[in-house]
Amino acid sequence: MAVTAAQVKELRASTDAPMMDCKKALVASDGDMAKATEWLKERGIAKAAKKADRVAAEGLAGIKIADDFSKATVIEINSETDFVAQNEGFQNLVKETTEEIFANQPADVAAFMASEFGAKFTAEVIKIGEKIELRRFGTLTAGPTEALNGYIHSNNRIAVIVKAACDSEKTAEGMRDVMKQVAMHASAMKPTTLSYKDFDPAYVESETKGRIEALKKENIELARLKKTEKNVPLYISMMQLTDAVMAQAETDIKAKLAEQGKPEKIWDKIVPGQVARFILDNTMLDKEQALLDQQYVLDDKKTVAQAVSDAAKALGGTATITEFIRLEVGEGIEKAEDDFAAEVAAQMG
Repeated sequence: MAVTAAQVKELRASTDAPMMDCKKALVASDGDMAKATEWLKERGIAKAAKKADRVAAEGLAGIKIADDFSKATVIEINSETDFVAQNEGFQNLVKETTEEIFANQPADVAAFMASEFGAKFTAEVIKIGEKIELRRFGTLTAGPTEALNGYIHSNNRIAVIVKAACDSEKTAEGMRDVMKQVAMHASAMKPTTLSYKDFDPAYVESETKGRIEALKKENIELARLKKTEKNVPLYISMMQLTDAVMAQAETDIKAKLAEQGKPEKIWDKIVPGQVARFILDNTMLDKEQALLDQQYVLDDKKTVAQAVSDAAKALGGTATITEFIRLEVGEGIEKAEDDFAAEVAAQMG
């Protein structure tokens, strides 16, 4: 009996089994949907699909860096429980999947799952017996004048790769260790974007009022406790600090110095520091989320961008971070809260 694409689609929707297996099941069952479902179940192919409604928010990250630092890949594979994530079979699956993606560079998760290795992945998932899924992955490649390196945290739940453009091969080679340090910084500080320039203006605008109000409320509590209050900014990102805003800030600083009776001849020694302080106070979003604008953990007097530039300068060259990928297991996934009483009631109902 000929099997139609619609039948294959229907069986796949009900079992979540791979497309080719659905076709085989329907052919073997003469198009009978119930028999085809049983065919899949008997072979364990539909087993993982029974868990499709469960939340897989645990798991491990993987990383692979080429020996010559020309390419690096990071992946995230999720499981339902941390217990399974500690299973040797699961750990081997993460390692092998990382190697496969590093070597063959599938276009996306769907392309990976449709590959020969994807079938092996599904078989391993069935063997382990829990909902497991390849959530995401990313790869960076580097040319001769680019520095590339990465880091995976000791808990194997955070993996980061970072790349910088350099002025020469010599500088690129010398900056690889710095890229690893920046990757370690990113693992701890959780940047979501490279620079404040990448923010959506609408996002910055929507964040501004809430963050400023939160600071005001915090100051009320600090005042109650007789502690030093924090500066309340007017803005939260360099994106908002236009030439007109900066000119007004400098004017306000000078007016305050005049009010304090500071001699005008020493203003040029005071104003730059106060302008820098104004920028620091009014860019909290950048320092929280933009890698280049964060205070570097190894030297918090510098931003990451400044630290990288200074490190390259010490080597007699220049370097600028151009890309990074940071994956943290379970990031952005809402875990389902078990309600045992409700579950029992539903079963009794």
